[in-house]
Amino acid sequence: MNRTLRTQFGCLLLAVVFFFCGCSHLGKKTKDTSSPEQAGAKGQAPTASYLDFGDILIPYGLKVDSKESFVLRSSGLTAGVLVLKGRVDQSSLLNFFEINMAKDNWQLLSSFKLPRTLMLYRKDARWCVISVFEGRFSTKVEIWVSPTREESAAGLLR
Repeated sequence: MNRTLRTQFGCLLLAVVFFFCGCSHLGKKTKDTSSPEQAGAKGQAPTASYLDFGDILIPYGLKVDSKESFVLRSSGLTAGVLVLKGRVDQSSLLNFFEINMAKDNWQLLSSFKLPRTLMLYRKDARWCVISVFEGRFSTKVEIWVSPTREESAAGLLR
Protein backbone atom coordinates (compact mmCIF):
# COMPACT_ATOMS: atom_id res chain seq x y z
CA MET A 1 0.00 0.00 0.00
CA ASN A 2 2.84 2.32 0.85
CA ARG A 3 4.44 1.69 -2.54
CA THR A 4 1.17 2.44 -4.39
CA LEU A 5 0.74 5.67 -2.47
CA ARG A 6 4.28 6.77 -3.37
CA THR A 7 3.70 5.93 -7.04
CA GLN A 8 0.45 7.91 -7.13
CA PHE A 9 2.09 10.86 -5.38
CA GLY A 10 5.03 10.74 -7.85
CA CYS A 11 2.66 10.70 -10.84
CA LEU A 12 0.67 13.60 -9.39
CA LEU A 13 3.84 15.60 -8.76
CA LEU A 14 5.07 14.89 -12.29
CA ALA A 15 1.72 15.95 -13.76
CA VAL A 16 1.80 19.23 -11.79
CA VAL A 17 5.35 19.96 -13.00
CA PHE A 18 4.39 19.28 -16.64
CA PHE A 19 1.26 21.41 -16.27
CA PHE A 20 3.15 24.45 -14.96
CA CYS A 21 6.03 24.08 -17.42
CA GLY A 22 3.71 23.64 -20.38
CA CYS A 23 1.47 26.57 -19.47
CA SER A 24 4.20 28.97 -18.42
CA HIS A 25 4.20 30.71 -21.80
CA LEU A 26 0.45 31.32 -21.77
CA GLY A 27 -0.53 34.83 -20.82
CA LYS A 28 2.74 36.30 -22.08
CA LYS A 29 1.87 38.52 -25.00
CA THR A 30 4.43 40.33 -27.06
CA LYS A 31 3.67 43.27 -29.25
CA ASP A 32 5.55 43.28 -32.54
CA THR A 33 6.29 46.87 -33.48
CA SER A 34 9.08 46.06 -35.90
CA SER A 35 9.02 47.09 -39.51
CA PRO A 36 8.78 44.41 -42.22
CA GLU A 37 12.49 44.71 -42.88
CA GLN A 38 13.32 44.33 -39.18
CA ALA A 39 11.00 41.34 -38.88
CA GLY A 40 12.93 39.56 -41.64
CA ALA A 41 16.21 40.34 -39.90
CA LYS A 42 14.98 38.76 -36.66
CA GLY A 43 14.15 35.50 -38.45
CA GLN A 44 10.42 36.17 -38.57
CA ALA A 45 8.58 36.17 -41.88
CA PRO A 46 8.21 39.71 -43.22
CA THR A 47 4.68 41.00 -43.72
CA ALA A 48 5.58 43.19 -46.69
CA SER A 49 8.55 44.18 -48.83
CA TYR A 50 9.70 46.65 -51.44
CA LEU A 51 10.21 45.09 -54.86
CA ASP A 52 11.07 46.77 -58.17
CA PHE A 53 9.73 50.18 -57.19
CA GLY A 54 11.72 51.11 -54.09
CA ASP A 55 9.00 53.26 -52.53
CA ILE A 56 5.92 51.08 -53.03
CA LEU A 57 5.42 48.47 -50.32
CA ILE A 58 3.97 45.13 -51.46
CA PRO A 59 2.12 42.97 -48.91
CA TYR A 60 3.12 39.38 -48.30
CA GLY A 61 0.81 36.95 -50.07
CA LEU A 62 1.14 38.53 -53.49
CA LYS A 63 3.50 36.91 -56.00
CA VAL A 64 4.95 38.64 -59.06
CA ASP A 65 3.61 37.45 -62.40
CA SER A 66 6.79 37.83 -64.44
CA LYS A 67 5.02 37.06 -67.74
CA GLU A 68 2.78 40.11 -67.39
CA SER A 69 5.24 42.46 -65.63
CA PHE A 70 7.61 44.87 -67.30
CA VAL A 71 9.88 47.22 -65.38
CA LEU A 72 12.36 49.59 -67.05
CA ARG A 73 15.37 50.81 -65.14
CA SER A 74 17.62 53.50 -66.48
CA SER A 75 19.72 56.26 -64.92
CA GLY A 76 17.55 57.65 -62.15
CA LEU A 77 14.32 56.27 -63.66
CA THR A 78 12.26 53.20 -62.80
CA ALA A 79 8.96 52.81 -64.62
CA GLY A 80 6.67 50.09 -65.89
CA VAL A 81 4.03 47.70 -64.65
CA LEU A 82 4.35 45.15 -61.88
CA VAL A 83 1.62 42.49 -61.95
CA LEU A 84 0.98 40.50 -58.79
CA LYS A 85 -1.46 37.74 -57.90
CA GLY A 86 -2.47 36.08 -54.67
CA ARG A 87 -5.27 34.96 -52.41
CA VAL A 88 -5.80 38.15 -50.42
CA ASP A 89 -8.92 40.04 -49.39
CA GLN A 90 -9.56 43.02 -51.66
CA SER A 91 -10.71 45.41 -48.93
CA SER A 92 -7.72 44.72 -46.67
CA LEU A 93 -5.43 45.08 -49.67
CA LEU A 94 -6.90 48.48 -50.53
CA ASN A 95 -6.53 49.57 -46.91
CA PHE A 96 -2.91 48.37 -46.94
CA PHE A 97 -2.08 50.47 -50.01
CA GLU A 98 -3.88 53.57 -48.72
CA ILE A 99 -1.93 53.49 -45.45
CA ASN A 100 1.50 52.53 -46.80
CA MET A 101 1.48 54.71 -49.90
CA ALA A 102 0.82 57.71 -47.63
CA LYS A 103 3.71 56.61 -45.38
CA ASP A 104 5.96 56.58 -48.45
CA ASN A 105 4.84 60.15 -49.32
CA TRP A 106 2.58 59.26 -52.23
CA GLN A 107 -0.47 61.53 -52.51
CA LEU A 108 -3.79 59.86 -53.35
CA LEU A 109 -5.42 61.98 -56.06
CA SER A 110 -8.39 59.83 -57.01
CA SER A 111 -9.88 56.37 -56.68
CA PHE A 112 -12.63 54.35 -58.31
CA LYS A 113 -14.09 51.36 -56.52
CA LEU A 114 -15.79 48.10 -57.49
CA PRO A 115 -15.73 45.76 -59.26
CA ARG A 116 -12.20 46.81 -60.20
CA THR A 117 -10.59 49.39 -57.97
CA LEU A 118 -8.22 52.00 -59.36
CA MET A 119 -6.16 54.29 -57.16
CA LEU A 120 -4.21 57.19 -58.69
CA TYR A 121 -1.19 58.54 -56.79
CA ARG A 122 1.40 61.21 -57.42
CA LYS A 123 4.82 61.69 -55.83
CA ASP A 124 7.39 64.24 -56.95
CA ALA A 125 7.71 63.76 -60.70
CA ARG A 126 6.00 60.34 -60.92
CA TRP A 127 2.53 58.88 -61.26
CA CYS A 128 1.36 55.56 -59.86
CA VAL A 129 -1.83 53.72 -60.73
CA ILE A 130 -2.78 50.71 -58.62
CA SER A 131 -5.45 48.47 -60.11
CA VAL A 132 -6.99 45.76 -57.91
CA PHE A 133 -9.39 43.15 -59.25
CA GLU A 134 -10.75 40.34 -57.11
CA GLY A 135 -11.33 37.23 -59.18
CA ARG A 136 -13.05 34.03 -58.24
CA PHE A 137 -9.92 32.32 -56.90
CA SER A 138 -7.34 35.08 -56.53
CA THR A 139 -6.80 38.83 -56.52
CA LYS A 140 -4.84 40.52 -59.28
CA VAL A 141 -2.92 43.73 -58.62
CA GLU A 142 -1.31 45.89 -61.29
CA ILE A 143 1.02 48.67 -60.21
CA TRP A 144 1.83 51.11 -62.99
CA VAL A 145 4.57 53.69 -62.36
CA SER A 146 5.42 56.39 -64.86
CA PRO A 147 7.40 59.62 -64.77
CA THR A 148 5.53 62.83 -65.44
CA ARG A 149 5.88 64.27 -68.90
CA GLU A 150 8.58 66.74 -67.85
CA GLU A 151 10.62 64.08 -66.04
CA SER A 152 10.39 61.56 -68.87
CA ALA A 153 11.52 64.15 -71.43
CA ALA A 154 14.45 65.17 -69.22
CA GLY A 155 15.39 61.51 -68.71
CA LEU A 156 15.55 60.89 -72.44
CA LEU A 157 17.80 63.90 -73.02
CA ARG A 158 20.48 62.82 -70.53
